[in-house]
Amino acid sequence: MITDDIRAELLKNQDLGYRDLQKTTIPSADADSIIGVRTPVLRSIAKELAKRDDISVFLDNLPHKLFEENQLHAFILSGMKDLDECLKLVDRFLPYVDNWATCDQMSPKVFRKNKKLLLGYVEKWISSDLTYVKRFAIGMLIEHFLDEDFKPSYLSKVAKIRSEEYYVNMMIAWYFATALAKQYDQALPFIEKHKLDRWTHNKTIQKAVESYRITPEQKEYLKTLRRKA
Repeated sequence: MITDDIRAELLKNQDLGYRDLQKTTIPSADADSIIGVRTPVLRSIAKELAKRDDISVFLDNLPHKLFEENQLHAFILSGMKDLDECLKLVDRFLPYVDNWATCDQMSPKVFRKNKKLLLGYVEKWISSDLTYVKRFAIGMLIEHFLDEDFKPSYLSKVAKIRSEEYYVNMMIAWYFATALAKQYDQALPFIEKHKLDRWTHNKTIQKAVESYRITPEQKEYLKTLRRKA
């Protein structure tokens, strides 16, 4: 059975030191679910698994028991070439994502094919109450909708989000820091007018100031906009 094959391959590539590191850097994942397999190895395994005729058995077997199985799932979806099928499977998988690594490393290249179709899913995901579904939606806006497909309304959509979840607020900060790098004139008023909560506002400025894509003059001005308690 494919699941047994996968677990045997994962155990064969286990790195106990890396496992211990991951337990500290990915705190939301169940520590007991982490075997400790490095990302390049997982990507290689995923590439081979995607060729199997029975891969759908693994993709349908949700929820997975292991963190690395979730990683493999994300990498397999990231390599899919059929847009409609990929969107359907990502939509099905997202509610089971329980950590930032799986969320952020799932990035299907095929999403570039039809931004309008993708945007419909993003608008649904961003309204979710689930932390990593919402985080993934914001990540897709960063990746696909801050360049030629950018619209100012997307800034407003993200700015309206209010969450108690660290991993949502951090992604909002990344979104606005990236927007300041790519769409400075459109994004700046959201900082000047305090459209974000204080923590996310200040984190956005921190990330923007650390960016090489923002000019020294812009950084100095952004520093003056930090909010105090």
